[in-house]
Amino acid sequence: MSHPVYGRIEGAVVLIGFGSIGKGTLPLIERHFEYDADKLVVIDPDPATHTFLAQHGHRHLQVALTPENYREVLSDLLGGGGFCVNLSVDTSSLEIMRLCRELGALYIDTVVEPWAGFYFDTADNAARTNYALRETVREEAAANPGGPTAVSCCGANPGMVSWFVKEGLMKLAADLGRDDPAPTDRDGWARLMQSLGVQGVHIAERDTQARRLPRPRGTFVNTWSVEGFISEGFQPAELGWGTFEPWFPENGHRHDTGCQSAIWLDRPGAATRVRTWCPTPGPQFGYLVTHNESVSIADYYTVGPAHAPDYRPTCHYAYHPSDDAVLSLHEMFGSGKVQETHEILDVDEIVDGIDELGVLLYGHDKNALWYGSRLSNAEARKLAPYQNATGLQVTSAVLAGMVWALENPQAGIVETDEMDHARCLEVQRPYLGPVEGHYTGWTPLDNRSEHFPEDLLPETPWALKNTLAN
Repeated sequence: MSHPVYGRIEGAVVLIGFGSIGKGTLPLIERHFEYDADKLVVIDPDPATHTFLAQHGHRHLQVALTPENYREVLSDLLGGGGFCVNLSVDTSSLEIMRLCRELGALYIDTVVEPWAGFYFDTADNAARTNYALRETVREEAAANPGGPTAVSCCGANPGMVSWFVKEGLMKLAADLGRDDPAPTDRDGWARLMQSLGVQGVHIAERDTQARRLPRPRGTFVNTWSVEGFISEGFQPAELGWGTFEPWFPENGHRHDTGCQSAIWLDRPGAATRVRTWCPTPGPQFGYLVTHNESVSIADYYTVGPAHAPDYRPTCHYAYHPSDDAVLSLHEMFGSGKVQETHEILDVDEIVDGIDELGVLLYGHDKNALWYGSRLSNAEARKLAPYQNATGLQVTSAVLAGMVWALENPQAGIVETDEMDHARCLEVQRPYLGPVEGHYTGWTPLDNRSEHFPEDLLPETPWALKNTLAN
């Protein structure tokens, strides 16, 4: 297969972290960019990384970045500019982003990540939210506008799903018989969503990837970073809070500063279930795991002042991970401790399944539209090396974000909601398998058993009170 070359990266190419996502991103960089091979460096503390990179002719810097050494290490590498691709855990996205911009280097990450210890050593739950982490980046963007481009939170989700929201809105408008042109700014997109009657968005995902052998007891098995999933799973459940919501949870908390687009709950996201819908399973439970896009999408589509908006959609992740990961969560919460052994399902271990990841736009005249990627592990294997379907949805979004940054090198700090979704999906789509839209008449009120009476809100089917499963 021939692959388009999207541009040349001048200076160093620095990848921080070489887990499943870093390993999958490297061959996409090799395919789609020109760069000086001797200036590509992978920073990762794992000695096993050295063996792999040496076999492929790449330079490895075996070190863990810390608050004490990151400036010296990265300044030596990026002092002449270049591109920093931060795919690590336990490194401060904000501080590394700030340094890269000082050095004149482009930057991209998939999450606003703090230094090691933050997720579990911080006693204040409000400070542990993605809302709080995102606000630090938005404050930096406001204080230092323009300059070298730094793309914040550009993976599958957060990232690709924000581009799907815009494509889904255009499909919904067309299917409702409207001929709206694609908006050209944030206000236009927010007013389009409002005029279409969209009450909210589920980031609705079902991962059915499975291997032949059963999960070993005492092992946390996942299709992507175990450490990343556990960290975000232990953060408070968090969601963008819409203007149509008629009920506020007893364990919910608002934010008094910032964009005020989200709330958080006094319970871990990986222990909070919600009802949602995906094309393959239909109705399903998902976990209300906190993610940056839950906050950023609700913020981006707000009409009116932050403290008293005229319109804002509810938005949250509704994630059903692989069956092995679900069992791993049950074991972890049941025992009260994290398993010592972690395993990421390799593309060659998986014998069946897809990662079905999209956005469920709900509450409008056609009830609900799911729009997203239905990528199988078998197709991922053919499209790119070293990654399963989950990984490829992430790494191809990193690729798209890098292309956009190269084409817009002085855009300052941006989120994926603010980027050209059409251009980004043009780059990413060849790696996503079928990208489809599916309508459903299902609501969270459907098939609620009369044998288990619940306090529901029948006049507002999509209210969070009806969506929460426990």
